[in-house]
Amino acid sequence: MVVMDQYTRRIIGFAAHAGNVDGPTLCRMFNNATSGQGWPEHISSDNDPLFQYYWWKANLRVIEIEEIKSLPLVPMSHPFVERLIGSIRRKMLDHTFFWRATDMKNKLRNYQSYYNEHRCHSSRNGATPIASDDGKVVDIHSYCWKTYCRGLFQLPVAA
Repeated sequence: MVVMDQYTRRIIGFAAHAGNVDGPTLCRMFNNATSGQGWPEHISSDNDPLFQYYWWKANLRVIEIEEIKSLPLVPMSHPFVERLIGSIRRKMLDHTFFWRATDMKNKLRNYQSYYNEHRCHSSRNGATPIASDDGKVVDIHSYCWKTYCRGLFQLPVAA
């Protein structure tokens, strides 16, 4: 499960579960993915039967989140999340081995940090989801390469 703020394009968190997912497990995964981040006011979900489960709806009522359903069989009703899931698959999951669940969580947390803090987004005019404009002017001729996600990504930084 991936939770994303659609306004800022920030990844809030990931959650994973080995085995079948039922209502209580889905709620636990959502709570783990959003722990320490604060609750969103709205959540958008697809029409999977899990999101119709009593435990899921009760969890959203308790934490006062309004659920917005996507249109069935129309992936473009969630374009930002669909793009994020595709990017995670193509850019990271297809190139990375996971040895245990904790290894996968650590690598996804590294990707979350890279995505939120260092990867520029064209839909945000080249800014990162956690953009800090500190007004520094850098020399374009003085740079070095910094690696992220254990060398999977490289970006130039001012030296």
